[in-house]
Amino acid sequence: QLQASGGGLVQPGGSLRLSCAASGGTLDALHVGWFRQAPGKEREGLSCIHSSDGSTYIVDAVKGRFTIFRDNAKNTVYLQMNSLRPDDTAVYYCAATGWWGTILAAVGRGRIGELDYWGQGTQVTVSS
Repeated sequence: QLQASGGGLVQPGGSLRLSCAASGGTLDALHVGWFRQAPGKEREGLSCIHSSDGSTYIVDAVKGRFTIFRDNAKNTVYLQMNSLRPDDTAVYYCAATGWWGTILAAVGRGRIGELDYWGQGTQVTVSS
């Protein structure tokens, strides 16, 4: 089971770091992605990271502001979010799978139904 945390209320231009941890298991064999869902909108992919070789993918919408990285020793994947804007307000989720192609398709093409594990979501609100 995955647990996303680190959300909160932040002013525009601020930063947050989200964490995705595995409870009762390990993330080091899984490829992990971050997604978000704003009210009234579909869940969208943001970024993903390979289990071991460091490969990452990030969508154009957040490129240059968001960074994904992982610390397998801490069994955690992070999403560093900088220069936050009000339209970044959403519930943020992490998800994982053992297949790199599957997480790429989920993040890049919206094929989220094939992911094996989901976290419960953490709310990010960007507002002054």
